[in-house]
Amino acid sequence: MAQENVYYATGKRKNAIARTWLSPGSGDITVNGRPMEEYFTVYSAKTIIQQPLTLTNKLGKYDIKVRVIGGGITGQAGAIRHGITKALIACEPELRPVLKKAGFVRRDPRVKERKKYGQKGARARFQFSKR
Repeated sequence: MAQENVYYATGKRKNAIARTWLSPGSGDITVNGRPMEEYFTVYSAKTIIQQPLTLTNKLGKYDIKVRVIGGGITGQAGAIRHGITKALIACEPELRPVLKKAGFVRRDPRVKERKKYGQKGARARFQFSKR
């Protein structure tokens, strides 16, 4: 069942990893086997996912199947956006300048800072008592 016009890309954000398959179709977005509206109940997450498609006017032209693991709602939405962007570039390379200008091509490098020993957290110290 190998289809020739299916484009695959991996997107990442924070701890979330999204494997994305893009194929010509009616615009259905499926996340982990469920429709996007059912998987993401937060409106902002849905808009984040659709940003590369609306920017390039491809909103109803591709069916997108996503398997996403790790992270939270925002991280997963960002990972899916990154994966969709990379798949769109693989499908239509002339879209790259538009997507790059919007800042969708580069992976967001911000991750949670690790906790340090002798401290409460990454930056927070234990309470200091002078006397």
